[in-house]
Amino acid sequence: MNFKRNKLINGLLALSLGASCFAASAMASAAEYNWRFANLYGRGTAYGAIYENLGKNIETMSNGRIAVQVLYSGEGVGTTGILSAVKSGLITMGAPFQSMHAGELPAGIVEIGLPGGTDDVGELSTLFHEKGWADVLKKAYGEQGMVWLDPYIQPPVYIITKNEIKSVEDFKGMKIRAPGAYGKFLRNLGAAPVSLAWSEIYTSLATGVIDGSIGSNMIDHRDGNHVEVAKYMYRLPLAGAQVLPIVVNQKAWSKLTPDLQAIVSAATTVHAQEQMTKSILWESQAIGEMESKGLLWSPAPSDADKKAWKEAGESLAKFYSEQDKYSKELVDISKK
Repeated sequence: MNFKRNKLINGLLALSLGASCFAASAMASAAEYNWRFANLYGRGTAYGAIYENLGKNIETMSNGRIAVQVLYSGEGVGTTGILSAVKSGLITMGAPFQSMHAGELPAGIVEIGLPGGTDDVGELSTLFHEKGWADVLKKAYGEQGMVWLDPYIQPPVYIITKNEIKSVEDFKGMKIRAPGAYGKFLRNLGAAPVSLAWSEIYTSLATGVIDGSIGSNMIDHRDGNHVEVAKYMYRLPLAGAQVLPIVVNQKAWSKLTPDLQAIVSAATTVHAQEQMTKSILWESQAIGEMESKGLLWSPAPSDADKKAWKEAGESLAKFYSEQDKYSKELVDISKK
């Protein structure tokens, strides 16, 4: 299955390279399809550039038949509005952060990765593409008028705080930006989770609205300059990795010819590969840059801290499996 998919992707990429010399003239004429693509990040951020590359790849690989306008964070569609905007057709394609949409699509919370999940990329890929998660998620998103395309993997999720966390007891009473399952995890440790868009984190930390925040990864903390207003990083990750999808409005998708559908699918697979390879490099760079600006790590957690951390996540799988039938299917598959 993977071999056939890779063969298709390589073939389409080769075709796109051959067609790229004609792309400029094709772009000058009106495209057959004009898409709007909303992502989670602001202009000038590392991940914002990767989403822009996805839009450019779709345009180039389709030889200009699909034009993609990339909308960054705060440009027309807020982080919490991406999913509903794709459903309604206000935007054609979106890169949602599932933790912001727990009430709209419960299965997305399991999809992104519950706290304590694996950080093994191979294991995650097998879970989605060989063990059935992809099939379940296509149904879950399809039921709400969206087409689910290849997901991409981002690095571990860490918490940055204004005050040092010397033991898990210090989380009690802290206001931490942590949507979805991350918030429920921290609530189990006595913290008060808050749901905020990424673009609101810096100001909220600076003004004391929150005491700490998760980032989707270390690069988020670096690009948000969070170390300027919060200098402490807790050593234990909330999740070993995050898996996020690209979704397309179902009606817009159905208007594409089969070859264009294959091209968009291939472009999202290339996007997933770029996310993974660049994230690994950027994560180490981000840590180094933040440490040079004063980032300090919490003390090594004690055995008691590790035990409390593990216990905080043990009830989450059961809780989310009870949210809807698709969440239950995902949890049952992962247990096997």
